[in-house]
Amino acid sequence: MDLLASLTENKPVVIFSKSTCVMNPTMIALIRGFGAEPMVIEIDKMANGYQLERALFQLGCRPSVPAVFIGQQFVGGTDEVISLNVQNKLSQLLLKARAIWL
Repeated sequence: MDLLASLTENKPVVIFSKSTCVMNPTMIALIRGFGAEPMVIEIDKMANGYQLERALFQLGCRPSVPAVFIGQQFVGGTDEVISLNVQNKLSQLLLKARAIWL
């Protein structure tokens, strides 16, 4: 199992961030606004943070953080998550991942 998969396994919502990321509070607030509680992993505080950042780059996340996973699937960064919200698709993903209930 790869590093990202091991950290997102069995977790409905995971946000990879850095302690200096100015968009992280926005992503957390947006997802919490639906009633979900994301797991936030600050990669700059982890011993293997460089490996995580490289793996996020390989997924296409530029900048590398915030990187949002819903239902163990990489959704994207800030632009993608906000776009999903505007399209009324974010709540559907959170429901499917069992991060929220009706």
